[in-house]
Amino acid sequence: MKVKVKRGKIIKAMKNLEGVEIILEDANDAKEAIDLILRKTELFKSNHYKRLKDIKVTAIQEYETSAVDYDLAFILEFLFEDDTTADLKIALIKELQDFFEKF
Repeated sequence: MKVKVKRGKIIKAMKNLEGVEIILEDANDAKEAIDLILRKTELFKSNHYKRLKDIKVTAIQEYETSAVDYDLAFILEFLFEDDTTADLKIALIKELQDFFEKF
């Protein structure tokens, strides 16, 4: 399962959690930030995350108004243990989306 998170939401979450304004230039930067966010919040302590093996992060460019004016977003692909139910996957993804909607 995959979700899209805009660069600005990750930056604002890090600013809120750590008091530091980061720059996200690529998927590696976003992966580091996502990992830190998960460790620093109560999200990672929930039972849903015990079934999560990894999160794969891919950068995409979104063109809002022209071919020159774009913003980065990141696709987060959640990799779960094989026997994880769809309900559990959805619950985890919803928690993470709700977290980012605050920013």
